[in-house]
Amino acid sequence: MAAFYFELVCPDRLVFAGPTESVLVPGGEGDFVVLEGHAPVMAALSPGVVAFEDASGKQTRLFVRGGFANVSAAGLILLAESALPVGELDARRLDEEIRDTEEDLADAPDEEKRLWREKLDRLRELKEAMKL
Repeated sequence: MAAFYFELVCPDRLVFAGPTESVLVPGGEGDFVVLEGHAPVMAALSPGVVAFEDASGKQTRLFVRGGFANVSAAGLILLAESALPVGELDARRLDEEIRDTEEDLADAPDEEKRLWREKLDRLRELKEAMKL
């Protein structure tokens, strides 16, 4: 497979920047995989797991709370609200994310409630899938 440039950025830091062969992205409309030559797209991120392998073969799985994905001829850039190694994700941390999202849902204007409900559903599904 051909490598392409991938960058994962959070408000407080650059998490990763470099070549990779594929990235699993938790998109707002469902998960998708980006490979070299992917069509340009901009998508919302949902809470979920970003998975990729760097040029040295190291596999990385990170939980992201949300943000945006931009695929272009230059590669993939993920702007995430937060990124946490999956190994550091425990039931307490995930419960905090669920509570925060429940609060965001309660405070959201009516036109945004559907999006917050979907994020909440994804977090609950993730907790169940990880058996936390």
